[in-house]
Amino acid sequence: MKTLIKFWKNNRSLIIFIALMSVFRSAVADWYEVPTGSMRPTIEVGDRVLTNKMAYDLRLPFTHIPLMKLGDPQAGDIIVFDSKKADNRLIKRVIGVPGDTVSLEHNELIINGKKLNYARLHSNLGSLDKIENLNGHKHSIRVANRASRLAGFDKITIPNNYYLAMGDNRDNSADSRVIGLIPRSEMLGKAERVIVSLDYDNYYLPRTDRLLKALE
Repeated sequence: MKTLIKFWKNNRSLIIFIALMSVFRSAVADWYEVPTGSMRPTIEVGDRVLTNKMAYDLRLPFTHIPLMKLGDPQAGDIIVFDSKKADNRLIKRVIGVPGDTVSLEHNELIINGKKLNYARLHSNLGSLDKIENLNGHKHSIRVANRASRLAGFDKITIPNNYYLAMGDNRDNSADSRVIGLIPRSEMLGKAERVIVSLDYDNYYLPRTDRLLKALE
């Protein structure tokens, strides 16, 4: 007991700081390392993404238990969530919200009977980047020159407390087309910007052009 008391006295400030930082990361804001290219070209492999954990709910720290609802996810939001079906933490873009009817034909979305507008951006090796106008929210997506089995799905109406989410790299993303609709209870927060990005193919050097880059 004396040893514990001495340890507390000698390290009290550090212990309090670590505890407060842990609570902050659990309930207020956190950062996540992106390990895959499913959100390219918006998010690159190696990005550390700042996520606002109070964007939608105030939660009991270290749990998924909501204490207060602060807002609702909107189409175009980039969300971080703990997927039970995927058994993993994922980051995707909200495409459809409760009440929306959504379908996908040849990698072009139709929401509530209206096909979204697309503009060609530039070609890559084996793929094409486009600008997708998601009800006024313009962002980049990537589609393969040879469409995959993910390039289409039949019309679905989204029930309450569920969301349809997809990766911006449309032919290379295990999203709602694979794991189903996302329960609101699994959402951790809204991804807002890149804090820092490390280039795994270039000796983990930081990508200076992505420092503090806001996510669209």
